Amino acid sequence: MSEFTYLFRGRNTSGSPEEMQKHLEKWVVWMKELGAKGHIKEQGHPLEGTGKVIRGAQKTVIDGPYAETKDVVGGYMVIVARDLAHAAEISKGCPILEVGGSVEVRPIQKLNM
Repeated sequence: MSEFTYLFRGRNTSGSPEEMQKHLEKWVVWMKELGAKGHIKEQGHPLEGTGKVIRGAQKTVIDGPYAETKDVVGGYMVIVARDLAHAAEISKGCPILEVGGSVEVRPIQKLNM
């Protein structure tokens, strides 16, 4: 088994409070299913919409991240899967896909230090 990071892109900011609650409940169900199957290594966390970006050799600090809403990384999770294809298949159950978001699936590189 290998480890993969899911980067959840996009934010569902539209809808009534009831719709938002239903969407959140889908996340809870999905994550419980992944946990029960032994796929969650680290549950991860949602990320705030604010932050700073540090760039270049001068280490310039700017407000950010500023991206289109669909490109904003809203959170992450570390999962365990057989391979990249399996990790991608597992990600298809993510509720963010129902509201136009995406899941970026990235293998975690092991460093020998």
